[in-house]
Amino acid sequence: MDIPKIFKILANEHRYQMLQWLKQPERHFPPHACQPPGFHGGVSVSLIVEKSGLAQSVVSAYLKSLKKAGLVESKRAGKLTYYRYNKTQIKQFIKYLDMEL
Repeated sequence: MDIPKIFKILANEHRYQMLQWLKQPERHFPPHACQPPGFHGGVSVSLIVEKSGLAQSVVSAYLKSLKKAGLVESKRAGKLTYYRYNKTQIKQFIKYLDMEL
């Protein structure tokens, strides 16, 4: 786990906000958007683009960095890519912080 990298990623307000949205997708996105087949809690990139008001390329880059840090997971379904909060990895991150700081 690359802690400094995770802090750097979360220092960007848009990436941080996207992670918050993905933590509670039912609160931030329409119900049907959070139910792709076999990937409960996933939200399509297009809905995140719409909510954020950012360009699709920017949102995709931000989501990829969150994924690379292990904070989110993704699944491709047809032409769409869905992202969801990676609760297991985030719990490990929090546990690490609790032990080290």
